Amino acid sequence: MALPRSKLLFLLFALSFAIVAIAGKSYYDILQVPKGASDEQIKRAYRKLALKYHPDKNPGNEEANKRFADINNAYEVLSDSEKRGIYDRYGEEGLKQHAASGGRGGMGVNIQDIFSS
Repeated sequence: MALPRSKLLFLLFALSFAIVAIAGKSYYDILQVPKGASDEQIKRAYRKLALKYHPDKNPGNEEANKRFADINNAYEVLSDSEKRGIYDRYGEEGLKQHAASGGRGGMGVNIQDIFSS
C-alpha cells in the first residue's frame, strides 16, 4: 500500500526537521551571521551577543551561560581563518581531528622527527 503524496511529503518534511534539530546549530547560526560573513560582521555579531548573554548580566541563568559558551566557541573558530576554513570544509568533526593532530594535519606525525633519529 502506497502512501498518499501529501503524507509522504509531510513525513519527508518532519524527517528533515528532525535531522536539523539533532544536528544542532552551526557556528554561523549561533552568531546569527550568513556563511559568507566578513570578519567585521562576525566580530560585531559576537560583541552584541556576548554582551547580551554575559554571565555578569545574567547571574544564575544557566541557559544564558550555555549560550555565552556557545557564542565564545563559535567566535573562536570563525575569527581564525585556518579554523574557519577547516570548519567550512569538514564541520566540527574536522576541527576535532585537526586539534587531535596538533594542527599538523594528516596523522599527527612530524616528518622531521622521522629523519632526525
